[in-house]
Amino acid sequence: MLVTARHTALRQVRSQLRSARPTVIPHYTALARLLSTLAILEQREGKLNMSSLAAVTAAQKLGGSITAFVAGSGIKGVAEEAGKAKGIEKVIYVENEAYDRGLAENFAPLLVENIKKNEFTHILAGHSAFGKNLMPRVAALLDTQMVSDITEIKSEDSMALHIVTHSSIDKANPLSPAFVRPIYAGNAILTVQSSDPIKIITVRGTAFSGTALEGGSAELIEGVDPKVECPTTWVSEDLAKSDRPDLATASRVVSGGRGLKSKEEFDRLMPPLADSLGAAIGASRAAVDSGFADNSLQVGQTGKNVAPQLYLCAGISGAIQHLAGMKDSKVIAAINKDADAPIFQVADVGLVGDLFEKVPELTEKLKKA
Repeated sequence: MLVTARHTALRQVRSQLRSARPTVIPHYTALARLLSTLAILEQREGKLNMSSLAAVTAAQKLGGSITAFVAGSGIKGVAEEAGKAKGIEKVIYVENEAYDRGLAENFAPLLVENIKKNEFTHILAGHSAFGKNLMPRVAALLDTQMVSDITEIKSEDSMALHIVTHSSIDKANPLSPAFVRPIYAGNAILTVQSSDPIKIITVRGTAFSGTALEGGSAELIEGVDPKVECPTTWVSEDLAKSDRPDLATASRVVSGGRGLKSKEEFDRLMPPLADSLGAAIGASRAAVDSGFADNSLQVGQTGKNVAPQLYLCAGISGAIQHLAGMKDSKVIAAINKDADAPIFQVADVGLVGDLFEKVPELTEKLKKA
């Protein structure tokens, strides 16, 4: 009797499923018309941070209208510069020196006011120190989850069509595009979708090359300023200054690790090698923790993500936390005396030997070349 009743129930369910008429919704085509994206751009001392344009590049992958956002003192000039980027339809700017330093405590309420007023569906910012500090606060104020450090947005061609019944379509909250992000220090890749009406996202700059400031003529709009009192006071900063290329955007990077043994050896070997290549200098976390290099030079999961044309490292074993920050480099070259070092598993070119001999030799040959 139980078996018969179960079979009868299964037949009824199958019959209902067959009679339901499915609606096929292409992942992007129908959705793109509903999207309205806000790309948060960074500025410093009246100059646009070019790496933050990665948010615009990612927004172009989503489709729909794109609006940029900047705030600070003397900001209209920055807004005009940003408006030249192709794909940006509008630039919202807020003139107030209180936002010069990008303090999340007052910047987050500012963003929320402008998001609510303009009803944006997607909010994008770079996965920089600014973005990582700001966006979780914005998400909390909007009572929504955030998706951090995305490296890809699934395109219409690469996504299967979503098949849903008429009764299951939520017109007020359409299906979300799919976002790809690394987890476990890049050892696994996760593809996620969000059902929240507003998506808060940070994008990895090395995965979305910046948009050129040409070909666009965006409309400039003055934004809403709630003038929220900031509980944090900016005191000072002490930045390491260098004439070398910026580590985050350099096309060539030379990195040193714990194998250099001391700050003196790091300073003796790395700068000449970097100068011979016209490269930026980086370091592993072990080298930074040991005091060999400034923490602004750290490459890795808890440092900067880089993707240069050439990444040359010496005395770095290749821990997964370091690989997470440089494995997207086009060519990886490594010098290490341990032939079994993990770095050689990802290196395109490897040199097994004593770095105190090989690095000066390589530097001399590069200078002659």
